[in-house]
Formats: sequence, structure tokens, C-alpha cells
Amino acid sequence: MLKLALGPVLYYWPRDTMMQFYEAVADSAVDIVYLGETVCSRRHELRVADWLELADRLAAAGKEVVLSTQALLESGADLATLRKLTGNGRFAVEANDIGAVHCAAGELPFVAGPHLNLYNEDSAALMARLGARRWVAPLEMGRDAVARMRSAQVAGLETEVFAYGRMPLAFSARCFTARQRNLGKDNCQFSCLEHPDGLALKTRDSDDFLVLNGTQIQSHLVYNLLAQLDEMAAMGVDVVRISPQAQDTVAVINLFDAVRRGALDVAAAQAMLEPLMPAAGCDGYWFGRPGLDLSAREAA
Repeated sequence: MLKLALGPVLYYWPRDTMMQFYEAVADSAVDIVYLGETVCSRRHELRVADWLELADRLAAAGKEVVLSTQALLESGADLATLRKLTGNGRFAVEANDIGAVHCAAGELPFVAGPHLNLYNEDSAALMARLGARRWVAPLEMGRDAVARMRSAQVAGLETEVFAYGRMPLAFSARCFTARQRNLGKDNCQFSCLEHPDGLALKTRDSDDFLVLNGTQIQSHLVYNLLAQLDEMAAMGVDVVRISPQAQDTVAVINLFDAVRRGALDVAAAQAMLEPLMPAAGCDGYWFGRPGLDLSAREAA
């Protein structure tokens, strides 16, 4: 049966909010939990010691815990944090840049994260030789490419697919959230705390466009592959990832769990999921089309 993974929280939430969130996650149906700051090193509500404490609690609740690394490192302090994570000695790490791969290689098993951009069989095989036990498909990779990669995959290397949430599309050294307030990145006043699901961006014609999340740009639409769970299981995908949102994450997990177990049909689950989503859904990348496309919309 497919495993459910909860990706790292991509937003900046207050410490108490984070602690309460993971208390709820500990009692949820999710199998794997990714912990850590992947977007911006200025987000200091939780430090490495806090993430390790949460990891211990979640592991005690029966979850597989993975510590996620930052996708864009910019300073010596960022590198020091990376080394603390990869040197923790107990929990696997999700390597989101090649430096994290080199720190983890030979030290402990790691997950090759989505930001490594593994697009072919050779790159996945290289990660396996360096110690990866799982790779996460790039966000824009469609089902045909995932199936091809899966069929040629090294034995023992699991495949994970991002299946729900606003997609992290790009990173920058500049903070977009601070910039829209005419603030510099070093004086951002922790503006991201005001936007628990990111800051929606519109075009000049007032159409929904993207979401600003500090140094990260996300899709405005919510990627949703709930209807493709059976297809992914048949392809040999091992893990599907749900990305946390400010409200109703556990309810989303429960719907994915009900569908994977066959306890709820897809149509009913989709109808229950839509009111929980912070924006409309999309699934175009999975079908090799523009990401904002939605197969159900075309079929209507």
C-alpha cells in the first residue's frame, strides 16, 4: 500500500502553532514526516534542537522522521546548520541541494529531495550509490517520466511523488515577501509570519497568479493527485507527499488515507477535499500539460 508522507512546513508559523500542529500530526494516519526549514534561514521560531525534539516525539508515535535541509544556502551559518542536520546520527535527512548530498553520503541514509532535479535514470542511480534510499520526483515531472524512471530504478530505491499542495516552483536570494513591503531581506521584520499560507499575487487584470513565500515562489493553484493514487500504486510509486497548509492538514491526510485504503471512493473524497483547499486544484503536470490544467475541468 502507498505510504503517506507529510512534507516540511514551507511557511513561517509561530512556535506554538508549529508545536500544536505536530501534536495533531502525531495522531494522524501519515506514515512519514519531514521536519525542518527548507525556505529561509531567517525563520528562527524553531532551531535545530527544536526540530530534533519534535523528531523524537514523532518517532515515539511510530512515524518515520526525515530532517529536511534548506534548498538555497547563502552563508556560513546555513552551512553550519546543514552539518548539524546531516550529523545528527539518528534520523535520515532530505537533501535539497548537492552540498547536503555530499554531507550525508557515507554518513547516513538520505532522501534525494525534489529540488535536486533528478530527471533521468543515471542521476537517480548516482544518488543511490551515494546512499539515497528514496528520491522525490521533480514537481513538474509527469506520469510517463515517473513510470520510466521507476521501471529502470535501482533495487531498494523508493520513489516519492508530490501529490497535494501548493507547488514550490522557484527560489531566490531575494525575499519577495519583504520586497512587496519595500523592506530589505536583512530587515524583513519577519513579514512571512503574517501570511500562514503565503501571500497571494495577482496580475494587473486581477487574476490569481502565484504565491509569495519569502524567498520562494509557489503556484497559486493546489496540486492535487488524489484521483491518481491507484494509478501511482500500480506504477510502483512507494510514497505520496502532502504539503502542509495552515488549516485542515490532518483532514486532508485522512481523505488521502481513506482513498488509499479503499474506504472511500475518489469522487466522494474529492467533493470533501475541495472545501479544505486554500485555492482551486490543478494536476496538469502529471498528464504532461501546463501545470494549471485540471483533468476534471476538461472532462466536464
